Amino acid sequence: MALERLFRRRRAKGEARDVPELWVKCPNCDAQIYKKDLEANWYVCPKCGYHMRLSADKRVELLADEGSFQKTTGLKPVDALNFTDTEPYPKRLERYQREAGRPDAIVGGRCTVGGVPSVLLVMDYAFAGGSMGSVVGEELTRGIEAAANENRSVVIVSVSGGARMQEAALSLMQMAKTTLALDRLWARRLPYISILTDPTTGGVTASFAAIADVILAEPGALIGFAGPRVIKQTIRQDLPEGFQRSEFLLKHGMVDKVVDRRKLKETVADVLKLLYPRD
Repeated sequence: MALERLFRRRRAKGEARDVPELWVKCPNCDAQIYKKDLEANWYVCPKCGYHMRLSADKRVELLADEGSFQKTTGLKPVDALNFTDTEPYPKRLERYQREAGRPDAIVGGRCTVGGVPSVLLVMDYAFAGGSMGSVVGEELTRGIEAAANENRSVVIVSVSGGARMQEAALSLMQMAKTTLALDRLWARRLPYISILTDPTTGGVTASFAAIADVILAEPGALIGFAGPRVIKQTIRQDLPEGFQRSEFLLKHGMVDKVVDRRKLKETVADVLKLLYPRD
């Protein structure tokens, strides 16, 4: 498209640098979308409704009531196992932190959602594919325990490739830790809503993400434990069309509702108002 090439040209004078892209191509229908329009539409394609990935900070902006969010996360990971594969784990962490602009793959804090006192915890795919290591598990656990102590609901937005391999068994331990923390929340009869986005896989799916009071999912999100290719190779059978997508899981009872992102705040607020205990 000539118009797209125009916005991609380099400056003719002065220091050469790329002009920021003003158009985004939908990966589903190939529509060219003006970037500001896409941002205003929460990165949902206005042509076909395809849900592109949304940053963790935008997720907070989408769900928390305006001006109510008070960040509580900020723990930094350590290399407890002195792990090295193609490069030392600390070097990987430095790169992830630089790229994502945060210490680890989660941001969370106290807020209200539709006026309901809540703790909102959002995983960040930009940091190591949203993998769950010790810090993610600890931040989730602290957030859930704070909610139990302060009579708040919990909303967790999951997007993850699973447990973080560089932390080995330490990352797998977070599955049990986060699950046990939720018992303390439920003992106080406080609600927990899990929001599954693309992708939610591995140990995250096998623990806290799949045991909420209400499980919501965005359209077309990949949700599962192992990937379709691994499952197919294991059971040696062809998989149903749309296997491990939100709509398939809704049909088979794992998800309570598939919700368009633009209606997600409204839906979460309505559920919390119904489930949050009244005086």
